[in-house]
Amino acid sequence: MRLTPGLVVLPGTSRATKTGSWRTSRPIFLHQRCSGCRLCELCCPEGIVTGTGKVFDCDLTYCKGCGICVEVCPLKDKDIVMQPEER
Repeated sequence: MRLTPGLVVLPGTSRATKTGSWRTSRPIFLHQRCSGCRLCELCCPEGIVTGTGKVFDCDLTYCKGCGICVEVCPLKDKDIVMQPEER
């Protein structure tokens, strides 16, 4: 497969398979300091972070726990934290 620089690809295929059962940590959206930048939604590789305004969340049925949403949050005191998965 050849990719063109600057190409935007569609989100992954987690919605075809329930992948949330094997994650080791989950994102917790605190809904306290969100600036509404939408980076968490835009950078989620599976496209499962959704929301409006300053209230975002993810579908844990499909979340793989990669933590990209936490890393891209531009706030010094992040509004998303990773929490160990309880089994």
